[in-house]
Formats: sequence, C-alpha cells, structure tokens
Amino acid sequence: MRIIKNLNNLAWWLLVVGGLNWGLVGLGNFVGGGNWNLVQTLVGSWQGAADLVYVVVGGAALLLIWNKVSK
Repeated sequence: MRIIKNLNNLAWWLLVVGGLNWGLVGLGNFVGGGNWNLVQTLVGSWQGAADLVYVVVGGAALLLIWNKVSK
C-alpha cells in the first residue's frame, strides 16, 4: 500500500507541475511575453525529452482520474 500511496503522491505533484507549466504558457501568450514553457526551458531543444515529460504528466492525470472513479 505504501508504494501506491507514493505513486499517487508523485502523480499529484506531476499534475501540479504540469498545471503550473500550462499556466505559464497561457500567461506568456496572454501578455505577449513569448515562450514561458518551463518544460522546454529545462530540456532545451531536445523535443523527445519534452514529449516524454508531457506523456508522464498525462499518465499521472489518468492514474488520478482512475483512482477517483474507481472509489
């Protein structure tokens, strides 16, 4: 059970980071400040790494949705 709890905590934090990233992207576009995408800033021009981060965050969202629906 501890592993599942840790996995859920990790998924929650990934969603927080993903949500903040999308908030920064939207804010950057809204104020015309350019690209405020934190993921692209951290991984640079390595698009494969950015795609992997997006897939992992999406997987975290699916895990938490599954946990909520299955209760």
